[in-house]
Amino acid sequence: MTNTEQALKERIKELTCLYEVSSIIANTDIELVEDTVKAIAFSLKKAFQYPKKTDVLIECDTISIKTNSFSEDNLTIFSNIKIFNAVKGKIIVHLNTSKSKEINFLKEEQLLLDNVALKLGNLLERVEIQKNEASLKRQMEHTDRLSILGEITVGIAHELNTPLANILGFGELLKEDLKSNPKAISDIDKIIKNAIFSREVVKKLMFFACEMPQQMKRLNLIAHIKNAIKLLDATFKKEQVKYIIKTEEEALWLRADPIQLTQIIFNLLMNAIYFSPKNGLVTIETECTKKNVIIKISDEGSGFTKDDLPKVFQPFFTTKPLGDGSGLGLSVVHGIVASHKGTITAENNSDKGAIFTITLPKD
Repeated sequence: MTNTEQALKERIKELTCLYEVSSIIANTDIELVEDTVKAIAFSLKKAFQYPKKTDVLIECDTISIKTNSFSEDNLTIFSNIKIFNAVKGKIIVHLNTSKSKEINFLKEEQLLLDNVALKLGNLLERVEIQKNEASLKRQMEHTDRLSILGEITVGIAHELNTPLANILGFGELLKEDLKSNPKAISDIDKIIKNAIFSREVVKKLMFFACEMPQQMKRLNLIAHIKNAIKLLDATFKKEQVKYIIKTEEEALWLRADPIQLTQIIFNLLMNAIYFSPKNGLVTIETECTKKNVIIKISDEGSGFTKDDLPKVFQPFFTTKPLGDGSGLGLSVVHGIVASHKGTITAENNSDKGAIFTITLPKD
């Protein structure tokens, strides 16, 4: 085999490896990332000039995969794995030269290694985003459940307050009327004592149902929008929905609770993604007035019917199929906006889809 033919053969192996790695990554299950990394390691091993003398080690966070146990005494090359521009691991390739000191790595093999490290870094970034998204979803679901529990608790407490007040009032009147009957007085005291105990229980329920104090801070709205988009990037890609951010400012400052502000943006974006068609566009716009900041989030879905529009922010109202939504997402957003002394409106776009407009005071 001539040198040209040998070089061509090696380039074909390298291209085949890149194709295999891309296919492996495209079909990755987030729950089986370690298996994916293992498959990448063995695919990489086959692509080198001397596969029988080559072994690969991939280390990243809690993952450590090697094609064989080896010592780094002989020839090695490596490439760093970067996740969000920070080095989080490396791929090391070892070449056993014990039986032949003349063999060495090809310069193209370092390029191949760098390419694979880049692809692996992109995969691990995607996994990290999906984990963050899942974590945030769990937090939102937890908040929704607490909201339901809070509403039920408040309802029960209000219903119990009136009869308890009546029991206490009439008990005191009876006690006054039955002064001459010690046995009756003793029984009435028990009634009053238990009614007071029940009233204290209701007070505790009301305390439990109260919202946690807001941690109001001076925040950059643009940064929070970009963070929410970053968390949902994988969802946008999965649902084949595009997005665009329209803002003329690098920073829009306001006083708000950081977690609740993220919840507003996240809930509205999730809603927009859900109702968007394939290849639809979600638009996030910001404006600034003297006293307020304004956020507009619109989609290209089917929009609202005339009957649905007035009920959009009502608790438990949803146009999603059974099991797809609790009907609390928009009501929670409405509550958060109101607690920030802001306003939110929902309407149909003039062209297609729906648009939500949130106005929040700067101070």
